[in-house]
Amino acid sequence: MNVQSEAKPFDDINVTPMLDLAYVLLVIFIIMTTASVQGIKVNLPKASNTPSLAKPQTKAITITETGQIFLDAYPVTIQELESRLGQLRAANPELPVVVKGDARVQYDKVIEVLDLIGRLDITQLGLVTQRLTK
Repeated sequence: MNVQSEAKPFDDINVTPMLDLAYVLLVIFIIMTTASVQGIKVNLPKASNTPSLAKPQTKAITITETGQIFLDAYPVTIQELESRLGQLRAANPELPVVVKGDARVQYDKVIEVLDLIGRLDITQLGLVTQRLTK
């Protein structure tokens, strides 16, 4: 009787199950990709190259630590901001606006600007914050 006294560790990793899984995933990916591409072919019209249609012009309102308000890079009063945003909103009903308020600005200045944006019925609004670093 021939009994091995020492257990021999495996030197090889059986990759056949991993290859089977990779092939199945590849086949599924190919089927799903070709299924979404099929359809009725039509000749689509060409759009004009106007940049306002391709990319909306986001307006940035910045409120500094001292309470100074800027529209993009130009200083404005609250009345000027209202008239300019009203004109821009009339030209583009889907006007996107972002508000950047300094962390040390008085809270009522930010609320005043947000109230103005609400009165003008601007619905695409973003508040810019800074990511916390650990």
